[in-house]
Amino acid sequence: MPLNSRDHAIVIGASMGGLLAARVLSDYYQRVTLIEKDHFPSPGGHRRGVPQSRHTHGLLAAGYRTLETLFLGIGQDIMDAGGVPGDVVETGRWFHEGGYLRQVKSGLDGALLSRPLLESIVRRRALANDKISVMEGVEVSGLKQASKGVVAGLELQDGRELSADLIVESCGRASKGIEWLEALEYAAPKVEKVEIALAYTTRIFRREPSHLGGNLAAIIPPTPEGKRGGVILAQENSTWTVTLLSYFGQPAPSDLAGFREFAATLPAPDIAEVLCLAQPIGDAQGMRFPASIRKRYEHLDRFPEGYLAFGDSICSFNPIYGQGMSSAALQALALGEALKADRHNLAKRFFAQAAKVVDIPWSIAVGNDLRMPETIGPRNAGVNFVNWYIAKLHKAAHKDAELTVAFLKVANLLAPPPSVMHPRLAWRVLMGNLFSHADPEASRPPIPA
Repeated sequence: MPLNSRDHAIVIGASMGGLLAARVLSDYYQRVTLIEKDHFPSPGGHRRGVPQSRHTHGLLAAGYRTLETLFLGIGQDIMDAGGVPGDVVETGRWFHEGGYLRQVKSGLDGALLSRPLLESIVRRRALANDKISVMEGVEVSGLKQASKGVVAGLELQDGRELSADLIVESCGRASKGIEWLEALEYAAPKVEKVEIALAYTTRIFRREPSHLGGNLAAIIPPTPEGKRGGVILAQENSTWTVTLLSYFGQPAPSDLAGFREFAATLPAPDIAEVLCLAQPIGDAQGMRFPASIRKRYEHLDRFPEGYLAFGDSICSFNPIYGQGMSSAALQALALGEALKADRHNLAKRFFAQAAKVVDIPWSIAVGNDLRMPETIGPRNAGVNFVNWYIAKLHKAAHKDAELTVAFLKVANLLAPPPSVMHPRLAWRVLMGNLFSHADPEASRPPIPA
């Protein structure tokens, strides 16, 4: 097979990451085949291989913008399907350091909708591409080598073999990529793990226009002292999705009374107030997430040509930060950049660019999780200083909208974390802490009668 052949690419895993990878590959390959071990549900339905889909998801501003870049007009598709548009600063209540970040129109626009609905929209757009086909209900058993150092295709569990010029593995936490590499006598990448013992419970409720004073979201992160938090987001069909979480403790109860009682213990009352009024829909769903995991493929000296890991197969984040789908979207752009050159050393180029994409959400998630003394992971003076500074920024942002926007640009993956330490912003943080006092009610959005 010619080293620069770009006839056929295969993507293993047709979840969000795989769909986005396939879309980018279609710009460079004549054929792209998606291989998925599940069978796709009806639009908006839950898929067996994505148990996380029953819980609250967030599409950050960077992810929303990237989807529009990859699928022109998809934002309108999302709205037509019932997605709820909103400015993440103006319509969201962010409770940090004992108060609410100042709300203001920011231009950080996004859309709120369930994971199954979003995935079905992206899947429909991807499969409308004549170059992309899909094989459902098919499992992969391993990689097939053409010669030493070149992957030429896949071996399927039913005994069939498929040939391809490039294999992109996007199986998430279920990835067997390391095992496949070792079977080809390649070293495994170093794996970084940050153990957080996260447990969370999600319920759906009927949404009324008066809830949250007309706001569309409330985010109440856990604190090192309480270790409990929650999020409530507007969804399609006039519903709320509510996830209550705890670190290193018991999850929120699944029964309605216990769920409401747990919400009342959070640092801010917004979610509990809605739950006192809202009508529940369906049963609760529970989930545990033991650790964030990052595989350092970019540090490997040897890697076979014709094979890549992608999306959550590279890095699986703490889900409470809502970074997974947006990170995959940004990795898809990085894949496109890497493919602009020839196939030779594609893995080295892509993993280097993907690492830059992952660095930002990883530093946000891991840095914040390390505030919990029970978290098991590498700590250093730099992480401690950043956490101290961000806490001071949050306090100043109770009254300073510019600091709110600067922080949420980082949280939405639109700016690098060091941007909040620009001297102009650092001066505002200093002034905001010198000449203010904590007053949660002063920064609280108005509550409807």
